[in-house]
Amino acid sequence: MTTLPSLLAVFAHPDDESLVAGGVLARHSASGARTAVVTATWADGTWRARELAEALRILGAGEPRMLGYADAGVPESAPGAARFCDAPLDEVVGRLVAHVREFRPEVVVTHDAYGNLSGHPDHVHAHRVTVLAVQAAGWGRLYPEAGAPWQPSALYLATHPDSAAQTLGDVLLRPGREMFSVPDEWVSAVVDVGPWVEQKLAAIMAHGSEVRRGALPGRLAALPPTVRARVMSTEWYIRHGAGATVDPTASAALRSGAADAVAWGSAGDRA
Repeated sequence: MTTLPSLLAVFAHPDDESLVAGGVLARHSASGARTAVVTATWADGTWRARELAEALRILGAGEPRMLGYADAGVPESAPGAARFCDAPLDEVVGRLVAHVREFRPEVVVTHDAYGNLSGHPDHVHAHRVTVLAVQAAGWGRLYPEAGAPWQPSALYLATHPDSAAQTLGDVLLRPGREMFSVPDEWVSAVVDVGPWVEQKLAAIMAHGSEVRRGALPGRLAALPPTVRARVMSTEWYIRHGAGATVDPTASAALRSGAADAVAWGSAGDRA
């Protein structure tokens, strides 16, 4: 396998990295690329930090990089720290810029502008912060204390197209929840992560507290293995800045189930 670009993932909570981009992280790591994950909420030393460390070990994504803010609904996630959405924006962006400049990734991935299917406010905020930080990282006079400037070549937003949401939404969300998906034609890259799906699922199950409380990892654990693998074997991304109608072939590919018909990036966009 050709070595893929170095990849930094930025997500709101422990388990988002495995659920949303675990296949791409495993794929890049297996190719020999450097991979890492920044997690906005929960503090080092908490039980979910330990689960995150095990998930990243499984994915080959290094040690946790935790910003240490509190989960919006779980004060004990970071005792004494501000909730992620309440922390000063300039502070949060500056801390993420430091990670971008230190790791120097070619590609960054994060939540889409809706915060993925659930629309969770922490997910939405992580998207906003990451977009700002990726731009600021290349501007040397912004956050000069955060290290030498570095500009990633691409920012991808993990998403769910409408066609996939219609098929998978009942599995991925609790009954009655509103779904936030995007038109199929917005999708820049459809990634078949089937070869890495067992690795991805093992990383998801490493978040044992979420399995036990019946969150999405727990609901996945209750599915038959073949169904679980099918649900998690495709990941979708929008390239930030590419415009709203990226690839008119994506809709047909998704409807036909040909998930590998749209490459992860294009010939001029090696991601």
